[in-house]
Amino acid sequence: MRRFLERNYKWIVTGMLLFVAIVSTLGAWNDSLIFDEDAHIPAGYSYVTEHDLRLNPEHPPLLKDFAGLMLLPLHLKFDTTKPFWTTDINGQWDAGHDLLWQEGNNADLAIFLSRLPFVLLAILFGLFLFKWGCELAGIEAGLFALALYAFDPNILGHNHFVTTDLGIAAFMTFSFYYFLRFVKNPTWKNMIVGGIFLGLVQLVKFSSITLFPIYGLVLLIYPFTKINRDGENNWKFKFKKLGEYLGKGVLAFGVSLIVVWGVYFMNIYKMPEQKLTDTIENYFPHDDQSASARAVNSVTVGLNKSIITRPLSGYILGIAMVFKRVDGGNGAYFMGQVSSHAFHAYFPTVFAIKEPLINLLLMLTALLLSFWVGLKILIKKFSGDEPADKKLRLTLKDAIRHNIVSISLFSFVFLYAYISITGNLNIGFRHLFPILPFIYLLTANTIFHYLKRLDKYARFNWHIVLAFLLLFLAAGTISAYPNYMSYFNQSAGGPKNGFHYATDSNADWGQDLKRLKIWVDDYNNCARNADICEKCCMKNNSPLFPEAFSLGPIDQIHIDYFGGANTHYYFGDQALDWWDSKRPIETGWYAVSTNFLMGSIHDSERADEMSYRWIQNLTPVTQVGTSIFVYYVTPEQAAAAK
Repeated sequence: MRRFLERNYKWIVTGMLLFVAIVSTLGAWNDSLIFDEDAHIPAGYSYVTEHDLRLNPEHPPLLKDFAGLMLLPLHLKFDTTKPFWTTDINGQWDAGHDLLWQEGNNADLAIFLSRLPFVLLAILFGLFLFKWGCELAGIEAGLFALALYAFDPNILGHNHFVTTDLGIAAFMTFSFYYFLRFVKNPTWKNMIVGGIFLGLVQLVKFSSITLFPIYGLVLLIYPFTKINRDGENNWKFKFKKLGEYLGKGVLAFGVSLIVVWGVYFMNIYKMPEQKLTDTIENYFPHDDQSASARAVNSVTVGLNKSIITRPLSGYILGIAMVFKRVDGGNGAYFMGQVSSHAFHAYFPTVFAIKEPLINLLLMLTALLLSFWVGLKILIKKFSGDEPADKKLRLTLKDAIRHNIVSISLFSFVFLYAYISITGNLNIGFRHLFPILPFIYLLTANTIFHYLKRLDKYARFNWHIVLAFLLLFLAAGTISAYPNYMSYFNQSAGGPKNGFHYATDSNADWGQDLKRLKIWVDDYNNCARNADICEKCCMKNNSPLFPEAFSLGPIDQIHIDYFGGANTHYYFGDQALDWWDSKRPIETGWYAVSTNFLMGSIHDSERADEMSYRWIQNLTPVTQVGTSIFVYYVTPEQAAAAK
């Protein structure tokens, strides 16, 4: 098995990355505009054309720059005389609505092109994981880590959107890799490269600040595990190493700030001082009751006074906005409840029901193997004649020095998971993406280091089992196409039923509006051509009862859509705007996003006559994709509805 993989690994890597490329590109074209892209795409285009950060300042600009650059050849019409640019504070949503749906631009082409850099990043990220996995435990481990990544439906479902989720996972991995390279060999070159990537990750998402505690602890602890080349240990040597690491660490942080300043400068240098001041004052007034808000105002307004320091003002403002949003929470549906306060069970639950069961099994196997191997080492160490306390010290020191990569990655996974669970923002499994690549690498590293301890026969059996599991994983992922963004594993009933547990970006982010348009057109074709009704029904696997075609064509449809796309752009006058509290209930066709549906039904503070509880008595005609239910309401049902 090992020889086969060593001879053919390039073809295997190419095949997996080609799968990622094809699926992601198809998703980039077929998925309609999701909610957050409605803000990110116009922001990115404004950055590269106007060099002004007034839109979407709560996220750093780097990834949006990539999207904006792809749109330059289209010469999109972007009207900066409208209120979203001139008078509004952070008019990002109106800007997106105008750029994509109101100015006559080709929205589908613009959305597709803006997504392509993220598809490319997904491919490069997979190649990087393979490289790092190979360095940790050989080609087999590299292929294993890549397989966990390439066939994770959650990654495939999000890796083509103009959002920060895949980007922060990728750049955190890049940054960690080059930081650990510096830790192992603190040369000036490694310090500079590590600093550059530390700067880049800060330009992707502000959650990158969670790296700093781990980096700081490693820089403080690792020097004390170092020994002289002649094997002589002494405190003078250790403190000298500590000074070297801390000194170069500070310089690396300085390099990162230069990178941050440079990219922010290119994106903000044409932004008027007063516009940034107005934005600061809107979110953090100078007379706010909160001392922290007043401090943010003082610092950012002060930095804004000079074009040289203005980039740092924009950067600090963005960080402060993120903290403010997290503190404020976000309304979310989770397992029959709706709340703006965090559920502590949220992230553990969505991790357990959205990751493929094979992945969970392999992760659990790696965790158990780690405990088992560690226990055996401790038993062996304590079974000799040396004092137990001395042996423990040696064990800890040797473990840190020889396993700094695994310890660092595991520490970050633990810290990030803890922050996510105890935080006040429950809007999707995607927020756990930064820990996924580290879990893939730790799983591969643990399993394949363990296999090296086994005899040839046992290792062969393990290889067969692992190969079978990965093939099963790949088959399950392929069979789930195209419902990757809304993927749930079998324990939650699969992608079609996951919305019962959690919505928002777990299940419904607006990805299925174009599919709804296709379904309506196909349905009308069937309804108007009775001789092909049966064929059409089988083709779409859609009407849940055949008599649906007897209702006649869909001339108009009430749509309550959660997402970034514009219903009238695709449906024209065929679409009737609807929402849960709109009354009276009318006879006819309805299409309702599951995010609105579940949030309305389970909101205990919402009265029946202001909700969708009446719709629970109806049988849906179809479920489009996974996120939109289509209903037909008869006159009797409309009269009975509250």
